[in-house]
Amino acid sequence: MRETDFAKYLSAFLRTYMPAVRNVSTQTIKSYRDSYRLLLLFCREEKHISAEKVTLEMLSEELIQQYLDWIQKGRGCSISTRNQRLAALHAFFRYVQFEEPVFLSSCQRILAIPFKKHMKPSIQHLTPDALKLILDQPDKTTQKGRRDLTLLSVLYDTGARVQELADLQVRDVRLHEPSVISLTGKGRKKRHIPIMHNTSILLETYMKENKLDNRTECLERPLFTNRQSSKFTRAGIAYILKKYAKMARKQSSIIPDSLSPHVFRHTKAMHLYQSGVALVYIRDFLGHVDIETTDIYARADTEMKRKELEKTYPEMNSTYMPDWKSDEGLLSWLNSF
Repeated sequence: MRETDFAKYLSAFLRTYMPAVRNVSTQTIKSYRDSYRLLLLFCREEKHISAEKVTLEMLSEELIQQYLDWIQKGRGCSISTRNQRLAALHAFFRYVQFEEPVFLSSCQRILAIPFKKHMKPSIQHLTPDALKLILDQPDKTTQKGRRDLTLLSVLYDTGARVQELADLQVRDVRLHEPSVISLTGKGRKKRHIPIMHNTSILLETYMKENKLDNRTECLERPLFTNRQSSKFTRAGIAYILKKYAKMARKQSSIIPDSLSPHVFRHTKAMHLYQSGVALVYIRDFLGHVDIETTDIYARADTEMKRKELEKTYPEMNSTYMPDWKSDEGLLSWLNSF
């Protein structure tokens, strides 16, 4: 069967342009791939067009708008997810307009489709007591428990994204003072994160126990591995955290009902900010490109303080409001404008 122009350019976009030219991460490519897979699913189920027959000419602004509505209404996805799918489409059609100028007008109409505004969720993070309770759950008398404690401690102490933690290799750990872990973030950018003394001790013990301290032979090995001796997946790390969060929740109500590894990253950032660390340093610590992204922690902390003040001083806000309508002098003054 003859290859369509859509298949040709999509394959080149994902296999060559994104990894070789844009140097984006594997996770970004997978996320974009899922967006195009859903587009093909929409074409098949809603438009009765099989994947091998989809062409660039068929992908009009109208069809893309219908696809986005299908994602949000038909599949029940959030506005945030809809915007992520649109961002993936924008990236592809921005590429196509240079590779195939005959579709320039069609591409630009798709690129003009705006992102929907939506309320950003509040930053979920743990209190120091909640964090300590979770870290107290692994059984330190077993090898598996010690591994899990070390993994969770590194996750918090580095403020790593879950994929950054999963990708850690032995070569990325330096335990002599000052102890540092090197993380590879978005865009394959490296950043070097100092770790606390207690985390350094945990790591040193863990690496010796698992024979990872012979660095010349183990440099390329994953730092954390599962029972199959393979590096952890994101789902595997999330499972470990949820398991211990469930155990901690039975002991105290301060543990949130739902908890993801990214909450540990938010928790580290909030603890740094509340300790007086400047936002510009937190930005570099987390690997943010723009300090506006980091500013969410300042806003979240301000809102949290406001709510606590309202609880402490409820009598400061009276429900009584003066009846200004009965003040003829005030009404006359207002009417004079």
